[in-house]
Amino acid sequence: MDKRIELLAPAGNFEKLKTAFRFGADAAYLGGKDFSLRSFADNFSAEELRAAVEYAHARGKKVYVTANIFAKNADFAALADYFRYLQEIGAGAALVTDVGAFSLARQVAPKLPLHVSTQANTTNKYAAKFWQKQGAERVVLARELSLSEIAEIHEYCPGLELEAFVHGAMCVSYSGRCLLSNYFAGRDSNRGECVQACRWKYSVRAQREEGEGGECAVEEDGRGSYIFNSKDLNMLPHLDKLAAAGVCSFKIEGRMKSAYYLATAVNAYRRAQDGTLSVSAALEELNKVAHRAFTTAYALGDNAETIHYSDSQEAGTRAYVADVLEDGGAGAAGNTCALVQMRGRFRVGDTLEILSPSDSFNRAFAVEEMTSEEGERVEDAKLVMQKLRLRCPYPLRAGDILRKV
Repeated sequence: MDKRIELLAPAGNFEKLKTAFRFGADAAYLGGKDFSLRSFADNFSAEELRAAVEYAHARGKKVYVTANIFAKNADFAALADYFRYLQEIGAGAALVTDVGAFSLARQVAPKLPLHVSTQANTTNKYAAKFWQKQGAERVVLARELSLSEIAEIHEYCPGLELEAFVHGAMCVSYSGRCLLSNYFAGRDSNRGECVQACRWKYSVRAQREEGEGGECAVEEDGRGSYIFNSKDLNMLPHLDKLAAAGVCSFKIEGRMKSAYYLATAVNAYRRAQDGTLSVSAALEELNKVAHRAFTTAYALGDNAETIHYSDSQEAGTRAYVADVLEDGGAGAAGNTCALVQMRGRFRVGDTLEILSPSDSFNRAFAVEEMTSEEGERVEDAKLVMQKLRLRCPYPLRAGDILRKV
């Protein structure tokens, strides 16, 4: 795998930004408090945006900021200030959907690189060429494209960067243009307020003719009734094909997902890209965290099996139980116990596995001894967020994660 291809991770807050970079992302995309399609993520204040860009630059990485709502007239005065600010702080790019917002950014912040969001539904080479002529540095391709269509776009638009989603939740609507949330909850998906109504369980009812007894339920089949619930995208076995088609950035979805999910996904893709983990082992890693059934969507051609009918989500094969707060474990000079914070219940005798960007990755050990911060022995870590000293035979570093086998 070409190491020059960017691994791009989501960051719903500063903690997740740090997690993404620590586990190997080359760049992160995130949103400010306004103009983002993930309003319910923590997101970043103006000061935090500046700090995030500085944090990334200090590590040789990039931050892309979403401004990808479908803008209304009233948005433009504030949008102009926002684009100027992103240019001032040195953001790697702004992600834009709306053509008016794109035009505005070009006028008020001419040095700010612009990426066209997947919400713009770029599904053909002529649309991609249009955006390139307008000054777009990169287009985030619609999820509905096949590998051959991506290759055609790449050939037709030399010099245009192509970004493609490789992992995470899919939308049942065309590249995310959904109205279910508006209809059921009055929250506009295209303004960043999606309630993910497609993940709900539905029952179907038939309205009888007037006077015949009202409604009657329609029986569901054995697959269940999650009729709008898309499977999760997983392109890890096909990264080489995406690279050959001309994709320059592999994008992981999930600004609303946990830091644990993010660490697991970024770690698996980073190691698969670098060749330090086999494809089969990396796929096993992705199964360790909660997810929906996987799909390659339309990358390999038409696909009628993209809906996960049986349930909203399935549990991972590991349980997230602790965050490592301070370095410790074997090899840490003068400190044989790591300070961890309980995130899930575990006990003395349980086997824990290390999730880490270091060589301690996937090392497993039995919990033989742990104590409270006050030095009292603890047999059962059941107090929520309790800090514990945990003896481990392998080096642990702050930011590592422990999961129960």
